[in-house]
Amino acid sequence: MSLAQVHHISAAAGDESAEGRFTAVGRGVTAALLAELEPLFAYVLPDGAPHRPTDAELRSLPQAFTYAVLSDGSRVVGRTAPARGESSAPVRFHTHAVHIPAGVPLPGDRLPVEAWRSAHWATVTPAGGASLSDPLGALPPGPAPVREGLDDFAVSRGPWLAAVLADLRRASEEPPPAGGPVVLVERRSADVARWLGLAAVALPRESAERLTFTTYTRQPGSSALRVVGVAPEDAAAAREAGLRVHVCADRPPVGATGDVWARTAARVWRNRVPELFQEARGLPGDPFAAGPLAVLALCAGVGLGSEERAAAAGWAAERPYALDAKRVGQLVEALTSPGIDDRTGPEFDAVGRLFGALDGRCPASVTAPLAAMLVTEAVRGGNGSLELPRRDAFVGPEGEAIAGVLGPEILTELESGAGGSRPVARTVQLLRVARLLGMNTRELLPDVATRLAPALLRETERPEDAGPGRPEEATEAAAGPLRAAGTPGLTGSRGAPGTPGAPGPSGAVRAPGSAGTPAAPRPSGTAGSPAAPAFAPALLELLDEQFDVRTALLGALDRIAPEDPGAVARFLERVALPFTGTQALPHLRMCAEAPGAMTTLGRDRTALWHRVLRAAGLSPFAEPLVLRTAAGLVWEDRAPTVEEARLLLEAATSDAHRAAGTWARLADAALGAPADAEEAEALAHDLLRAFPQEIGGRERAALQLLALCRDLRTGAPEPGWADRIRTLRDRADPIEPPVQERAFTALAERLLAPDRPGAELYAFVRSDDTDLIAAYDRAARTEPTRTRLRTQPAYAADCFTVWTAHPHVGPAWTATAAALLEEVLRPAVRSMAAELVAEVEETVGRTGSSGRANAFRDWNRSRALGRLGRRIVGRVRRG
Repeated sequence: MSLAQVHHISAAAGDESAEGRFTAVGRGVTAALLAELEPLFAYVLPDGAPHRPTDAELRSLPQAFTYAVLSDGSRVVGRTAPARGESSAPVRFHTHAVHIPAGVPLPGDRLPVEAWRSAHWATVTPAGGASLSDPLGALPPGPAPVREGLDDFAVSRGPWLAAVLADLRRASEEPPPAGGPVVLVERRSADVARWLGLAAVALPRESAERLTFTTYTRQPGSSALRVVGVAPEDAAAAREAGLRVHVCADRPPVGATGDVWARTAARVWRNRVPELFQEARGLPGDPFAAGPLAVLALCAGVGLGSEERAAAAGWAAERPYALDAKRVGQLVEALTSPGIDDRTGPEFDAVGRLFGALDGRCPASVTAPLAAMLVTEAVRGGNGSLELPRRDAFVGPEGEAIAGVLGPEILTELESGAGGSRPVARTVQLLRVARLLGMNTRELLPDVATRLAPALLRETERPEDAGPGRPEEATEAAAGPLRAAGTPGLTGSRGAPGTPGAPGPSGAVRAPGSAGTPAAPRPSGTAGSPAAPAFAPALLELLDEQFDVRTALLGALDRIAPEDPGAVARFLERVALPFTGTQALPHLRMCAEAPGAMTTLGRDRTALWHRVLRAAGLSPFAEPLVLRTAAGLVWEDRAPTVEEARLLLEAATSDAHRAAGTWARLADAALGAPADAEEAEALAHDLLRAFPQEIGGRERAALQLLALCRDLRTGAPEPGWADRIRTLRDRADPIEPPVQERAFTALAERLLAPDRPGAELYAFVRSDDTDLIAAYDRAARTEPTRTRLRTQPAYAADCFTVWTAHPHVGPAWTATAAALLEEVLRPAVRSMAAELVAEVEETVGRTGSSGRANAFRDWNRSRALGRLGRRIVGRVRRG
């Protein structure tokens, strides 16, 4: 088929009155197409071009080789070149173009760029308007016309190759990306054509055919083509227009493109093996996936970067059937080359997947280098995410050789005391590699497991685990159990006494009312399904592979569980450790049971206590530490209520609580109970009897105060209790406000009782203790006392005697007694009938003296006379 050709002469340079014109138009090219073609053929001379150039200068001017798609789907390939003009116009611009109808391929199924070197592009319109020969159809067969010299050009443009190829690939997409054409800045327009030749070889055919272009223009911002070439002087204007500009005639670019395919293609061109592009297109996968091309490049001896090698290994791992045995061997040899020193974690991961895909499919002699590289990286590189080979990957001399090299390093690191700070994934990896290489680590396992167990908990904990799980627990988050000196795992922090976060006994931190108001137990894990830590899969594989490691590690976790059962429960909620062996593991079983029990039982801490204890499978009498674990799971850092504390106390003997350290939580419960929790006194009494050696210091004094309150209310305390309360109060400083309130109230109520010992009352009055006297004042003003004063003349007489008997012992007592006489006793006496008042007066005289009776009479009359006098004065004034 003969393609229509078009010739066009553009306007003369500098002659604004002249216009371009078509000098020859082939059959089938309509006027509408000519109007669309003319802007494509416009030519503007470079800056500084001579008005009357010499022949050499004329030949050095840039040529615009153009390929465009027209609105009707047809295409045009043409060349615009400067030519000698008439005397009035020394330079004219002649365009010779070939029109290709829609759906018609180029002759010989060529790509448009292949015609840029054709010798049949005309610089003048041929006589008769017809070209002697077709520039496209006269091309010689084979790829030589486009590829000649491209290898050298690619090497010379090495620093720009990857970035330009990446942009040309994107420019070939359908639909084209927004943002205008890709701009290639070269001093010679022929070099722009060479860039397009590189792309035509590297890109799939359909992508290359979409890549419309021109090798020279002065107006890149207004071009509808996908790639344009400009001279260096126009680069700044292209940048200002927001275009993607590659200045290939300047300094090399800084930084590398992120397009792995483009980087691989650049390496292929620089190593002069462009035939790999066509071969890669025959392999399965995305046309712009880096994997196929990278595999062929590595097999051809082309050096690639880490990402490209990872792409090759990953692609081959997904399609191990796509390569023959020779290629597989070449790929393995390239990936494991000892000269590579820039391998990365993703590359090792991809190699691990490749080993998994080839293992069993290829001979061990082929895969052994991959296995050796993976194991060496696992030991020396610290890559904990590697997919390790199977144990039999090193059967024979390969295994002995690698074990002889890596074995001492593994043993030295496992024996190192720095294991406590070593990441879990690292320890797990070392143990797995040790087994893989057939090393004997039996003697090391106890120490390794002891260091690994707490590391598991540290790496599993998350910041949100430290706070309360629900709003209602916010006031209890700071509450803590009593921490006994010398009790492992029971250490607390101190705060200001009597405030939220105040220290309980031995520094235990407690929120107000935390022991008296039950709160829902906080779930061990976070809300929803807690995510497993990154090391979990490798850890579970290790435990599945090595029974001795599983036994040692589970035993170590079980031993530390009583110290922080909440952390162990959160760990087990994220990592489902196997408990299928014969080990008892009571503490681990309790920790594993707790999250589900909390979900089921909610706020019922008593039921939760029984359930986690049953999960242990051992009695507290046989294993006292289960008490500590259960208490830590149910109450965590809070104190139990008094009722719950009595449950704990009765659940085991005092010896068991002493061994478990849970007596500290019981004391916390007693001392943190609200002032109206009467059972706290009995609990304090029982704790002092059960743990006389363990409870000491200010905590002992505070519990003794509570026990004394019990005696004051229900029994006969030892004489001297008024002074003893003050002494214990001082020893218990800083004392919990509810304890002090309870003790002072009990003292005041006892001193206000009709049968109170006189010696105790005298000791109390003489102390002139402001806080004690204030408590006495409050108790005297309560309704029960006021009722007794109004209805019992003997009690009213006794109070009058007490409140007037010690007028000068101290200011606190004097002021309080005077206020009670006026504000409490006088209203009570005033409300009595006359005969009851007389009985009070008679009792005061009988139990005291006649002077005391006269004092009462004067005290009672003074108020009445005062009222009578005021009435008389009022009548006189009104008269």
